[in-house]
Order: sequence, then structure tokens, then C-alpha cells
Amino acid sequence: MIPRYSRPDMVAIWEPATKYRIWYEIEAHACDAMAKLGVIPQANADAVWKAKDVTFDVARIDEIEAVTKHDVIAFLTHLAEHIGSEDARFVHQGMTSSDVLDTTLNVQLTRAADVLLDGMDRVLAALKTRAMEHKDTVRIGRSHGIHAEPTTMGLTFARFYAEMDRGRRRLVAAREEIATGAISGAVGTFANIDPAVEEHVCAQMGLTPEPISTQVIPRDRHAMFFATLGVIASSIENIATEVRHMQRTEVLEAEEFFSKGQKGSSAMPHKRNPVLTENLTGLARLVRMSVVPALENVTLWHERDISHSSVERAIGPDTTVTLDFALHRLAGLIEKLVIYPQNMLDNMNKFRGLVMSQRVLLALTQAGTSREDAYRLVQRNAMKVWEEGKDFQTELLADPEVTAVLSEDEIREKFDLGYHTKHVDTIFARVFG
Repeated sequence: MIPRYSRPDMVAIWEPATKYRIWYEIEAHACDAMAKLGVIPQANADAVWKAKDVTFDVARIDEIEAVTKHDVIAFLTHLAEHIGSEDARFVHQGMTSSDVLDTTLNVQLTRAADVLLDGMDRVLAALKTRAMEHKDTVRIGRSHGIHAEPTTMGLTFARFYAEMDRGRRRLVAAREEIATGAISGAVGTFANIDPAVEEHVCAQMGLTPEPISTQVIPRDRHAMFFATLGVIASSIENIATEVRHMQRTEVLEAEEFFSKGQKGSSAMPHKRNPVLTENLTGLARLVRMSVVPALENVTLWHERDISHSSVERAIGPDTTVTLDFALHRLAGLIEKLVIYPQNMLDNMNKFRGLVMSQRVLLALTQAGTSREDAYRLVQRNAMKVWEEGKDFQTELLADPEVTAVLSEDEIREKFDLGYHTKHVDTIFARVFG
């Protein structure tokens, strides 16, 4: 991923130097296990650890790979240059390249998941803070983009919190699913390596042994992981889209923080654009772009092929780096989001009480009017608000068919905002405990 959308903590997981360090640790731990089993001399296993403080030369490994056309062999050759060919002769004993590659990828993905979980925690904390702050800030709810009934800004933040909290739980499950390793040798039969080696290596690397692998770890695990990232990205876009709508000039119920010296347009000095949320919308598309290839990687030929490899070399770093950046951008956005409560009230009152139509409808039916007649009466007066700019309550009070059923006080009571917020505390208790 380009530096513009990258954070150092996540980028470091995917650096070649990090990858080679993990490769080395897998090989060294495997040697330890094989020495304990008596498969290789203990002295040779100990010798491998002579390279524990070595910074592997990425350029040198690339140089060797240019000849061998095999990345793992290139690394093993470079390792032998550090510890000596005699001591290195038992390294990779009974193993196959996928043992190293797949186990390493899963180490990287679990570490990436931990970084992503930190980002989600920041987002959740920001959403909860703003929800509590605006629990009773009334705004109009919209369906189909049209005024519906009153809600609160706190409930808007709370529902996004609940959605992201579900995403976090899914990510925890995806991390557990991906945290397996395989040191099972060619076609996964352990013919040339004891299963105890796999158990030891996985324990040292923070993984659990894959119950049954072929020559690769099953890719349904990876499909689950990237699909989860895709869902989280969609939740980010969901929040971003709401902010973009709220920032529209004719709405302006909230807007992104506009810092001192910031410019909105090269041509129009007055502009304050929702650039962060538009950026988040685009980043979400990039994250979701990995989902279909990850699903297609599930199908491999027989015990292995490498059709998945090129895909994962790209989507592993790109997707996690992008999502990590997006999560922290979203958290900062929410933390600094500027809210305009008065604009929310003004917008709600733009159609002069029209949003209380359901309360009037229900009151008429409860007073004995058929639903069909009640709907006709309410809609008749509502259309005067839409088409002639009338006041809804005034029109109802002037309608003899309505006042024949409901008293003036009963009609006026149906315009009480508090009616729509009376269960906010109950909802908050469900969301936040």
C-alpha cells in the first residue's frame, strides 16, 4: 500500500526483514524440536541460534533468488552463509516450503489482527463517547432520504457502536481461525517429520497446529479472515456515508473538523468538503476488493498449487494496512466531528410538524376510526404541508372530521417530542450495558 494510506505499526509486519525473521524462527524452533527427538544433533540445532541477532540481508536474498528462482531456498542459502554449511545441513529437515510460508503468513495475519483490534477499540471508544454526549440530542430520522420520525444523535452513534462491536467480535473469531501453523512436510503426511515438531513450532510462534493440512494450510481460513475485514470496511463506509449526508450544505447537522489553514477547494475558497469520509468510502472499496480473490483461493489442485500465492502476497499487506489506516482515520473523524444540534431541530421542524403523522393516525384508530379513514384524514392534511407549506397541527385542528374524534388537547399532545425519546435509556442499556 502506498505510504499515504499506511501506518508504521502495520507496515512493519509486512516488511521483508520481518518475514525473514519469522522464517528464521520457524526453522530454528523446528531444529530444536528435532534435536529433542534425536533426529538431528543438538549441536547443529544450537548452531542455528548463532544467527539470532543477525539482520538478514534482503538484497542478498534477492540476489540468490534471482539464480535459484525459489525464495525459501534463497533464504536457506543466506542462512547457511551466517552459520556455516556444516551446521546448516539439518535446517529444513523433512520440511517443505509451504510449512514456512503458510505458517509465517498466519503469524503475520494474527499480528495484523491484533493491530486492527487496537484500531477498532479506538473507534468504539470514540463512538461511545459521542453517543453519551448526544444521547438526548434530537434529530430527524430519515427513511429513503425523507423525513420519517424523530430520533437522537446519540442513537445514531449507538447503532454504529453496536455494528462495530459486532465487527470486533467477528475479527476476534477470524483471528482465532487464522492462528494455525503447519509443519507437516510434503503433502501434509508427516512422513519425513514428526508431528511433535509442528506442535513445538506452533507453541513457540503463538499458533495452534492445523488439524489436517495438505501441503498447505486450508484456505477457507483465509477466506473467512478477509471476508471479515471486508465486512468491517463496509461498516466504516456506512458511518462515513452518514457523515457525508449530514455535512451536505442543505442538511449541515454535522461536519468534519476543519483545521486552521485547511483549504477545501483550489477554485472556491468557501468550500469545506467531507474529504475524510469520502476517502474512507474509497478505502473501504479497496479492502473489499480482497474478498473475492480470497474466496477463490479456497479451491486448489489436489494437495497444493501456488495459484493462491501471488494473491496473498498482495492482499495480505495491502488489505490489512489499508483497513488499519481507515480505522484510525475514522476514529479521529468521530473524535473531532462537529455536531450542530440547532440545525437538527431546524431541519426537523422544516415541514411544520409533519413528522408526527403516525401518532395522529394511531390516535384516530384508537378512538374508533377505521384505519382506512384515519389514514385518509391524516394524509389529506399532510399533503397541505407538502404542497402549500401549511402547518400540520393547525390543519388538523381545523379539520372537523379530525376534531370530531380527537380533542384539541389530544391533538396537541401528539406533537410532544419527548414521546419519541422515552426509550432511549433502554436502548443504551442494551448497547452499552
